[in-house]
Amino acid sequence: MSERSVVSSALARDRLGAPGIGLSIASSIAPLTVVAGVVTTGLAVTGLSGVSIAMVAVALTLIIFAVGYVAMARHITNAGAFYAYIALGISRPLGVGSAWVALVAYNCFQFASYGGLGVIAAPLLKQSAGLDLPWWGLALVAWLITALLGIRDVGVSEKVLAVLVISETVLVLVYSVVILFSDGFSPSLAPVSPSSLWGPGAGALLVIAATGFAGVEQGAVYIEESRDPKRTVARATFVTIVLIAVLYAFASWVQISAAGDQAVDRARAEGPEMFFNLASGSLGGNAVQIGETLFVTSLLAAMIAFHNIISRYMFALGREGVFPRVLGRATADGAPRNASLVQSVCGLMVIILFAAADWDPLVQLFFWGGSTGGLGVLLLITATSVAVLGYFGRGARGENLWRRAIAPAIASVLLLVISYLAVTNLDALFGVDPGTGPAFVVPLLLLAMLVIGTVWGLVLRVTNRTVYDGIGLGPRAAAASATGFSALLDDEEGRR
Repeated sequence: MSERSVVSSALARDRLGAPGIGLSIASSIAPLTVVAGVVTTGLAVTGLSGVSIAMVAVALTLIIFAVGYVAMARHITNAGAFYAYIALGISRPLGVGSAWVALVAYNCFQFASYGGLGVIAAPLLKQSAGLDLPWWGLALVAWLITALLGIRDVGVSEKVLAVLVISETVLVLVYSVVILFSDGFSPSLAPVSPSSLWGPGAGALLVIAATGFAGVEQGAVYIEESRDPKRTVARATFVTIVLIAVLYAFASWVQISAAGDQAVDRARAEGPEMFFNLASGSLGGNAVQIGETLFVTSLLAAMIAFHNIISRYMFALGREGVFPRVLGRATADGAPRNASLVQSVCGLMVIILFAAADWDPLVQLFFWGGSTGGLGVLLLITATSVAVLGYFGRGARGENLWRRAIAPAIASVLLLVISYLAVTNLDALFGVDPGTGPAFVVPLLLLAMLVIGTVWGLVLRVTNRTVYDGIGLGPRAAAASATGFSALLDDEEGRR
């Protein structure tokens, strides 16, 4: 095989171990953003104190889901993850449709981070340096950093993410412990009351909690760049979910308990600063400024992580010919540069659009964008859980009954319930009348992307059978197109 073909179809090999993948997962989750931003948003929007129990419920569901998910990852090496699993577990056209949904959802997360960072960083910069810059100016600085890292070897991003994620995680732990031992702290059972998981607002509470875990599925996206893929992804995924869940549950319980009966009112009035203000009682006023600074770097880490996952999705689709093949070319050091550049252009266009239209970067970009991304990823996880059942239903492939059937079945039922509650409670989530505004537009957008992508998959089946047969095969697609697909797809014939 020529150097050109290798460069065009392969990401960097053996670059990421379990810690590196875990850091990438944690970066997209952005622990401080969740603890300070998502928790207070959940309180403010739903009026329910049971954020901690919602976090635990979602985490347990995702752990069960991950059993089948990582089992499937052992057999399918593809940076497209959801796309490949749904394609090979349910159908290729639906897999293409899910890829379009994934790209929209992950882009919404990244675009949301630009708005949040710009709004939060602007007053900080004015206070510390006397510079009065618009939100979009700071968003452009973050965009440039993200764009430059996106065209580099993934190992470079890993080092940056390590510093950012470790810093924010340490701050969450330190501030939580300080609040726990502050004068007047009174432990409360309200944050962990199971009754919060049903009744009015429960669906919105669950989707907010699910948003806090969006990104835990990223381990499989880096499988082509991992060391010992059969073990690394599973180890990183399970350990990260457990550690993050413990951190979320502890920090949210401490925060809500400390605020007491005023938790909802304070969340609505103070927003993300509530967590920092609670710690400042013991640490002093600098605690707020330090917290807000790391909140900004937390958003930057999320941008970098989501940029990486989006560019790898586009790379996977380009490599297989589902998207223009120019996107499926990697540099000599294994970076998906073309896909990364396209993603950077998209981010730049969004910042310019919101700045020119003078739209609200906090509500219309950060909150609405993040919520849209969270719902999209939740629906994709649900579909992938069903795909796991379909994939192993055609053959055990050496996996035991728990991994190939029982755990995926339990996860599918739980995720279907959560997804139903999420979709039917969008009005409460966005604070609008049922069937209006974003409560109407968001599900319509995701459905439209699914339909358009699925139709494109059907078009490929008719017009380009070679590309169609290679959907989901990842690095094997190019080789299979030259030698024939029968050997690779001997167990997939009935699905064509």
